[in-house]
Amino acid sequence: MKKIANILVLMAIVILTACSSAPEAKTVYVKDYITEEMQEDAYPAIRLALEECLRHKNSTLVFPGDTLYIKDKYCYEKYQYISNNTQGKKRIAINIENAEGLIIDGNGTTLLFTGFISPFNVEKSNNITIRNLNIDFTHTFNSQGEIMAVGNGWMELKFPENYNVDIQSGLLRIRDKNNITYPYGSLLEFDSQKKEVAHYVHDYWLWSSLQAESLPNGNFKIFLKDITGTVGNIMAFGAARRANPGFTFDECNTVLIQDVNLYHCGGMGFIVQRVKDIELNNVQVVPTPGSERIISATADATHFINCGGYLRMINCKFTNQKDDATNIHGWYAITREKLADDRILVWYNYGKDFIRPGMKMEIVNHKTMMTYDYRTVKEIRSINSEYAEITFTEALPENFQIKDPIACDDQYPNVLIKGCHFANNRARGLLIGSRGEVIIEDNYFHVPGASVLFEGDGSYWYEQSGVRNVQIRNNTFDNCLYGCKTWGDAHIAYNSRIADQENSRYHRNIVVENNTFRTFDPRILYLCCFDGITFRNNKIEETTDYVFDREEKSPFVIKHCDNVNIEQ
Repeated sequence: MKKIANILVLMAIVILTACSSAPEAKTVYVKDYITEEMQEDAYPAIRLALEECLRHKNSTLVFPGDTLYIKDKYCYEKYQYISNNTQGKKRIAINIENAEGLIIDGNGTTLLFTGFISPFNVEKSNNITIRNLNIDFTHTFNSQGEIMAVGNGWMELKFPENYNVDIQSGLLRIRDKNNITYPYGSLLEFDSQKKEVAHYVHDYWLWSSLQAESLPNGNFKIFLKDITGTVGNIMAFGAARRANPGFTFDECNTVLIQDVNLYHCGGMGFIVQRVKDIELNNVQVVPTPGSERIISATADATHFINCGGYLRMINCKFTNQKDDATNIHGWYAITREKLADDRILVWYNYGKDFIRPGMKMEIVNHKTMMTYDYRTVKEIRSINSEYAEITFTEALPENFQIKDPIACDDQYPNVLIKGCHFANNRARGLLIGSRGEVIIEDNYFHVPGASVLFEGDGSYWYEQSGVRNVQIRNNTFDNCLYGCKTWGDAHIAYNSRIADQENSRYHRNIVVENNTFRTFDPRILYLCCFDGITFRNNKIEETTDYVFDREEKSPFVIKHCDNVNIEQ
């Protein structure tokens, strides 16, 4: 322990920042820093090796292979605002800031974490490659139990042996063998045979821990009004917070993630903010192979905000995550007050201060969500994490209104999603909101909600969308829409919250061609507020693999759209 204490003193002196006058490239091997005392917690060795690597531009950090155990005791800590994840102090295993040309070669290594740890955080760095690496946790942030019996307002569950479950003040508590408590905030039933969300499942959201009692047979009875389930299926307890994403990238240029398997994390798998040029190639977000785990990431597999350049996902596999496969969008800031002819007070949803001086901003009608003018940012005065004053280089337009959103209009990513596999997760497949060119081709979808969803609004999620050119081609949609009935109105659907739909053409130019729809659910398109829809040369095959029970049976529901061409 004395040696580790000395190492920690040394680490406190070194800042994880690449020096602008860094010497030439160097290859650093983590194995050279591992001592016998670090077999149960390799973090001190990893941090020292990383710090040496970051002293050199264009360097490579090489892991030794096999499995490295990492605990949260000595991990780097910082306060983070991360889009769509829980803000707060985070323990981070690999923290990279201001790096240039860094390659992290996992060499097939599995990093096995214990506790509330964020595996990777990368900020203000350029030309970053992470490859040949596996990420996993000794205990999942979510929990799960087998349904043994169901009654009026109660359910009996059998938890795995490695769970430390008890009753505290009449409430169900779930811990691991290290007595770390894992709070839960939702329930979702999974089919134990198909390893997917149960058919027409109910999505339960909890506002507190569950009333429960322990039973003589070692099982637990939980109490919840109107709870239902099938004996033999798995009830998944969703993590109460998105505390620890797998990979966070913020304000970076040119990132490649290749041959990486993310088996679990306590938040989104990959959360990417303000990054130009990123590719995920042969990346998997899936439950640990050979395990009985039903959940991979505890939220979206991937999520991209205010990105630019290219955004590519090629030959990836995202299954069993607790939310969507991906969401690609910008942010809206909402006008709360007009302070002067050229200055406004805005509110940032979730505390995202994405606006910078010199940015070209679109000004959006809050009823139609249509852009009606543009202004350039001159100055920003931050008030706190939620509010800021924005001064423009010229006066605001005369028709400007309180509640009108503003958003960055400088760049949008060109998106390529090709050869990927999406299945068995909660909710939807792809949420597409980029105004660049979007190509979705040669993919396989077996998701319980909409496979491709177009969102965007200035009143709920505040996600900037409004697509301009989307090609959906040569994909297989295999029995989608089998999950909760609120997760989508069709295979390819619209869910933008627009008050004045009749006068809005928020989305533009979508082409759906040469796809195969194998489906028990006849609803193919549900689109609204589009200008330009083409549906042609698609094959629709009816199946009886699931029972269909919905009121709407029309294959094509098109509302408030122009230039529509549907060829059956």
